[in-house]
Amino acid sequence: MTCPGAVLTIDLDAIGANWRLLRARMGTAACAAVVKADAYGLGMMRVAPALAAAGCDTFFVAQLEEAIALRVLLPQAAIGVLAAPVHPCEAVYARHRLMPVLNSGHDIDAWGAFTRENRGGAGADLPRAILQLDTGMCRLGLSPAEVDALAAHPAALNGIAPAWVMSHLACADEPEHPQNAEQLRRMRAALPRLPAPFAGAPVTFANSSGIFLGADWHFDLGRPGYALYGGNPTPGLPNPMRPVVRLDGRILQVRDIDRRESVGYGATATVEPGSRLATVAVGYADGWLRSIGGRGVAHVSGTPAPLVGRVSMDLIVIDVTKVPGGAAPGDMVTLIGPDRDIDAVAADTGTIGYEILTSLGARYARTYTGTGGAPSA
Repeated sequence: MTCPGAVLTIDLDAIGANWRLLRARMGTAACAAVVKADAYGLGMMRVAPALAAAGCDTFFVAQLEEAIALRVLLPQAAIGVLAAPVHPCEAVYARHRLMPVLNSGHDIDAWGAFTRENRGGAGADLPRAILQLDTGMCRLGLSPAEVDALAAHPAALNGIAPAWVMSHLACADEPEHPQNAEQLRRMRAALPRLPAPFAGAPVTFANSSGIFLGADWHFDLGRPGYALYGGNPTPGLPNPMRPVVRLDGRILQVRDIDRRESVGYGATATVEPGSRLATVAVGYADGWLRSIGGRGVAHVSGTPAPLVGRVSMDLIVIDVTKVPGGAAPGDMVTLIGPDRDIDAVAADTGTIGYEILTSLGARYARTYTGTGGAPSA
């Protein structure tokens, strides 16, 4: 793009550094990387190889299609598929050496039947499977009653090669929430009840914030996602992660206000004489959510410039009255950056940083810096 209206800059070295920090927090346990939803909107095709260069060899995605694309990128990586159907796609998992997450008795029966039919010969290379336990989210995974049923009928697991047993934390970003301890208790109670071959299998439990709950939640493998991309896994405390994204939008027009005027759709905001407004080429079609209207802040050369009025499809208006030296068409303003990170933008918008990242649109000119690999010795 020769004249982009906005530029999204993604620091691959920061992603690599964040993964190494999280791996160190895991102690002797291993650390994977969650790159679902196109690496949280930042581009899996660039992010996943950078994480591999940093040392990561285990990845998780949500959908089968993204797992197939990731396999092309990383032929030797272990790849788990968190939220895709097992049946009737068993042969697809096998063909691409992808690990299905078995979330129900239906999944277990389907994958078990497939592995028993295909083991030996070409089936010797069948991928391992991940067994998910529901420890308190009521979303995916075996309920306690289903664990009891599995313990009573262990033959359902015959022929299945285990990778991990997993569960997912609901409240890890609130360290004092009693759900964290309750889910840990349920996990520890369920594990001894699992029959072979998942009896004694390694366990993956901690997400980004779960890694910071402490060693009791670490088990054998961490599964960070949001923290890799610069999000704060410890809300209320300083962010230990390096910032990854910067979003800059271009000023298209600047106008001086000589009388009281309304701004934008619905005339929801007014400005007084003497104000100076700049219109910027970013809107909700770019993922700059409409709910930030009237609450967000841009920065022009480090000076805050509040958003005025509603966000429209392609444009926002900011008040640059107090910007020293003024602002001019062609200047870039920073929407995500050193003065306002993704969590601050999320707070302005009334949402979470995950939604901000995954909403960032396809119209931005994307610039990637670094490689993700460890710094030279």
